[in-house]
Amino acid sequence: MITSLLGVQGFLLGGVQIVVSLTVNLLIVSAAGTIAVFLARRPGWLRAQRWFMGTVLGGLAVRLATDRAPAHP
Repeated sequence: MITSLLGVQGFLLGGVQIVVSLTVNLLIVSAAGTIAVFLARRPGWLRAQRWFMGTVLGGLAVRLATDRAPAHP
């Protein structure tokens, strides 16, 4: 009796987790699609994003190139 109750609880918890994760992932995909359409219609935003990320990655490259800390084994 107790084992069957634990099995039902396990399946119920698994089902709830699947529903919640599916809902969250669908919201993320919808938001990403909406943002992609927004950026595709406005090339200025895309250009600004490229400049921003280029600056961030360039700064990171300079920092790594000038780092004097010894490498960890």
